[in-house]
Amino acid sequence: MDPVTTRPVPIQVVLADSNVLYSRALRDYLLCAAEMEVVGVNWSQEILDEVTEHLVVNLPSFTEESAKALTSALADTFPRAIVNPSAADYARLADIALPDGDDRHVIAAALAADAKIVCTGNVRHFPAAVMAQLGIVVMTPDELFTQLIYTHLPQMVAAHRAAVAAFHRATDESTLTALRRAGATKTADLMTAALGLTDN
Repeated sequence: MDPVTTRPVPIQVVLADSNVLYSRALRDYLLCAAEMEVVGVNWSQEILDEVTEHLVVNLPSFTEESAKALTSALADTFPRAIVNPSAADYARLADIALPDGDDRHVIAAALAADAKIVCTGNVRHFPAAVMAQLGIVVMTPDELFTQLIYTHLPQMVAAHRAAVAAFHRATDESTLTALRRAGATKTADLMTAALGLTDN
């Protein structure tokens, strides 16, 4: 692996969809990358509400108090991340057809953030041709993290280590396994190589 590190790459502003923030492994990797200042991250209150609602429903150990703690931690760490789409943002989408109209608020949030990337696990809900009209690229977490590893390897290694340190009893191996389970297989493979680990 020989990542491109000879010239600085402009920070890309990323709008995180709820399915990315829902996953502990993906959320930690994205937020740690943001803390290393290789990307900027944004989300809306509606996206956060979707995240916490699904966590409460799907994880018995995740309570309403857990939801408040998560949103407070996000607000404390990334105070400028939350955006509020305006009527003008929604107006730009009035004539755009989407596979799932419920995702319109995600694009509106991306417009409000002036994000160039929407990071989501549901790329089919955001057709590339439609998004291109708005100047936005849609990427899965695996695609985004892979790009960042190639362009900002030292920072992404540091982000990986921060993600490991943030979770009690986590190891390099358990974190990489969690990434694979979350669909970020190429990311895990590249980071395994970067860390000099044996890929079993």
